[in-house]
Amino acid sequence: MNVALLSESPADEAALRELVTGVLRVRPRFIAPGFRARGWPNVAQVLPSVIRHLHFNTDADALVVAVDADDSVVHGAAHERPGYFHPHCRMCQLRAVHRQTTKKLPPARGRERLLRAVGVAVPAIEAWYLCGRDPAVTEAAWVEGNARGARPYSRAELKQRVYATDRPSLAHEIDCALREVERHRADSRRLEHEFPGFAALAADLRAARDRPPNFLPQPL
Repeated sequence: MNVALLSESPADEAALRELVTGVLRVRPRFIAPGFRARGWPNVAQVLPSVIRHLHFNTDADALVVAVDADDSVVHGAAHERPGYFHPHCRMCQLRAVHRQTTKKLPPARGRERLLRAVGVAVPAIEAWYLCGRDPAVTEAAWVEGNARGARPYSRAELKQRVYATDRPSLAHEIDCALREVERHRADSRRLEHEFPGFAALAADLRAARDRPPNFLPQPL
């Protein structure tokens, strides 16, 4: 399986490579170089051009996109209803961009379309890193705290817990990210249970892996 990555930083990309490998149970071939955007909303802005490039110029089977939720609306079960779209939910927005872009593209490079796997880290990817190390950090805790008007932690506090500094170097960010996600490479079930935004990405990946071949029939 050939997988491309679109993330918000080199550290995010390094962690995603390991998490994707853990979900698939085998290391895929990653399309290099990975694609990165300068935070939200730049991810959504560059996504159509990334999709078109991968579709026409590479043999990528799927594109993995992962972003932080920050203070946006958290994707929930109600958002999964057919035809439902929340304009302030980043999962809904990214899925819609992929859907609207790919439906306009003709088949290319022997396949019908580029598949997608979208994940949104609530409130930031550092929360994923802390899963299994800090039981107070979960997607549900963030949602429930916001509903009460009393957030259980801030994004800055999550970064401090992961990096032990508020100004980590890029090398330090990558080292810490890889150390933390190592817990989930062999078994991602806890991460999927406590962070539905990651579970959605994992489900997309498995669906892409297990679906019938995404290739056009070859002429005899």
